[in-house]
Amino acid sequence: MMGTVEDAELVEQVALSTGLSTAIAARVVEDVLAFYRQPVEQYVRTRHTQLQAEGRKNPEIFPLIARELGRRLVAPPDLSERQLRRIVYG
Repeated sequence: MMGTVEDAELVEQVALSTGLSTAIAARVVEDVLAFYRQPVEQYVRTRHTQLQAEGRKNPEIFPLIARELGRRLVAPPDLSERQLRRIVYG
């Protein structure tokens, strides 16, 4: 395991595909994962503040945020060992 990043294979892929060192690739992966781990409420509040700082108004902001949320990655639900086995063995 590299730092706090649990997926060493992902870190290695990022390092290989970008030419970054493994340590920097691990930081990049962790930053991306942290971004997607944000609760929706936190993302919406932060993004709203950013867009307001750009001078945008709510009638433009809310549809934009709604579109952005539709493109975000969604984590799967927690699966029990039994559920995982059923996925593998049917």
